[in-house]
Amino acid sequence: MTAPATTTVAAPEAFDRLRRHLSPALALTGNFAGRGAVEESADGCRVTLSDGRSALDFGSYAVTLLGHRHPAVTAAVRAQLDTMPTSTRSLANPVMAAAAARLSGYLDDRLPKVYFGLGGADVVEVAVKLARLATGRGRVLAVRGGFHGKTVGALALTHSPLYRAGLRGCVVDVVHVDPEDPDAVRREAAAGEVAALVFEPVQGENGAVPLPTEVLRRWCEDAHRAGAFAIADEIQCGLRRCGARSVALADGLPVDAVLLGKPLGGGVVPLSALLCTERMYAPLAADPFLHSATFGGHPLSCAALPAALTAVEELADHGRELAALLDVELAALAERHPGVVGAVRGRGLLRGIDFGSPGTAGAVVVGLAGAGLLVSPCLGRPTTVRLLPPLVATAAEIAEAVAILDAAIVDAAAVTGAG
Repeated sequence: MTAPATTTVAAPEAFDRLRRHLSPALALTGNFAGRGAVEESADGCRVTLSDGRSALDFGSYAVTLLGHRHPAVTAAVRAQLDTMPTSTRSLANPVMAAAAARLSGYLDDRLPKVYFGLGGADVVEVAVKLARLATGRGRVLAVRGGFHGKTVGALALTHSPLYRAGLRGCVVDVVHVDPEDPDAVRREAAAGEVAALVFEPVQGENGAVPLPTEVLRRWCEDAHRAGAFAIADEIQCGLRRCGARSVALADGLPVDAVLLGKPLGGGVVPLSALLCTERMYAPLAADPFLHSATFGGHPLSCAALPAALTAVEELADHGRELAALLDVELAALAERHPGVVGAVRGRGLLRGIDFGSPGTAGAVVVGLAGAGLLVSPCLGRPTTVRLLPPLVATAAEIAEAVAILDAAIVDAAAVTGAG
């Protein structure tokens, strides 16, 4: 980080308001990470803090794939803001219609029907709802280690019991299958009443774990043989984060739906989407008010989508180069710290670095924030630190991030006795 300047009064006021009106724990965490400062502005890969320091943002839970304030996206949102920033919900919304056509075309019109939400859990909920209505069945298969959101329905699919503490149950009947068991879906489908299989091709919150492609292909085929839908949750790993527009489609998986989100609004506005087949969408086509949200298909978010997709494609080749560079740099990092770094996993620009204990991983995250690198911890796998560089990063910024990471690992090992 650059040398600190004088701290503004905004930071202590912000922490006091967080404590009083949101959560003392949230204030404590933010204060600790920012060393008394708050985020103030951002551009590209850099975030500027209230005390004048700056940090590389390789975190933000995968939202800032295009970095902060991508000029094409912000221009599109400003133009819509000056025209019609919200929708009447009674008249037709041409901005939403254009965004749906563009998004379907982005996946080669293989999944022609679209539903827009704001967050990832929104489209997980509607996907499960449509699958159950279209099949008339109640059971859903999800995957051990998966994460699909924290609303009550999506929470049923999320594997870790950490998020369900204090809740008696969830409204969806879910069975979690083992990603190492190719026969799991066939066996569960034989028991009857399976509406859908939902999986992440690369599990983000579980430490950037790619699921075996051949197992997923077998699962999708077995789901189809049983009359169930196959749904790929790519809210974190899609849109070139892991190289392809859609990981599932690029891997040749016969899915009925792909869920997108996080960077879909260009890192500027919230937006998520379900893309699916005509058959799966049939209940919503018959009754468009079967599932609706006041801000679904919001004009500002939908205006951002075409600009975001164009920018992602312009940077796709550069993203592949960054991913190749990360392969080399992270492999060398693991070799330098064999007693501390247990494994490096992931695909493309979604990487997980595994440590021997949650304490070591936590010490690394704290050290990184203090030294000027923001990353995302893995809530479902606390021994892993997630690295999510944006497509706009440079080779020099990758090298800078790895150097900061290297030093933080040395310091964490000294503090925790790891290695």
